[in-house]
Amino acid sequence: MSQRTSMFGVQVTTAGSMGEVLDTIDASIASGEHSYVCSADVHALMECQSEPEVRCVYNAAGIVAPDGMPLVRLLHGSGYPAADRVCGPDLLPQLFARSESRNDRHCLYGSTERTLARLRQALERQYPQARIVGTSSPPFRAMTQEEESAIVNLINDADPHIVWVGLCAPNRDRWMTAHRDALSAPVVIGVGTAFDIIAGIVQRTPPILRRTGCEWMCRVAKEPRRLWKHNLKSNSQFAMMVFGEKMHLLKHRLDA
Repeated sequence: MSQRTSMFGVQVTTAGSMGEVLDTIDASIASGEHSYVCSADVHALMECQSEPEVRCVYNAAGIVAPDGMPLVRLLHGSGYPAADRVCGPDLLPQLFARSESRNDRHCLYGSTERTLARLRQALERQYPQARIVGTSSPPFRAMTQEEESAIVNLINDADPHIVWVGLCAPNRDRWMTAHRDALSAPVVIGVGTAFDIIAGIVQRTPPILRRTGCEWMCRVAKEPRRLWKHNLKSNSQFAMMVFGEKMHLLKHRLDA
């Protein structure tokens, strides 16, 4: 398990670079250790405050990558100056690039059949030596136990080293922890919208906005009715918690 620090009760990985996260995943594959990888942004961190079940899911993961500049800056201020953002749209292609020189096998789970077809085509075009051994698109409804078992069997029959889960949070995180023991793959990685971005269905936010922490504004601008309320709530709650923590530390120093 990677080195962690507690961020409002969530054990977030303090890895200094994408390379360190990739090395940790490589080590899990080499050892056959079963683990899953989550990414946490402000919304996920705040959801963990009201949903203890979700917090337990994150804290049991092998890696909880900081996916968002507000978390990265908080890590910097907590004594981890080398911490950097690690998100699905970057992690997936970089791990595929590494796997071209090895025999790692990948399985893609989530999204629609159309998206998976375009995603597979894009990945095979860019990383022709990487091996995609299976894809699976779940129905957009609650599945029966038999359907869940059938998907697990389908993935296990493909015998991948890595299962990529392209579902929305926290559904992907719940799915990973619920099926981790049943899946034979050493590593399961939740990547959310990475499938749509790499498949060319969704345009990614410009790099300057990603680095300044304003990516959420672009998302809200694209889907204002769906996103503005939960982004406003999450960001406000996060800001208040950070402010409260700083005031607590200041008071402690003044009282010392």
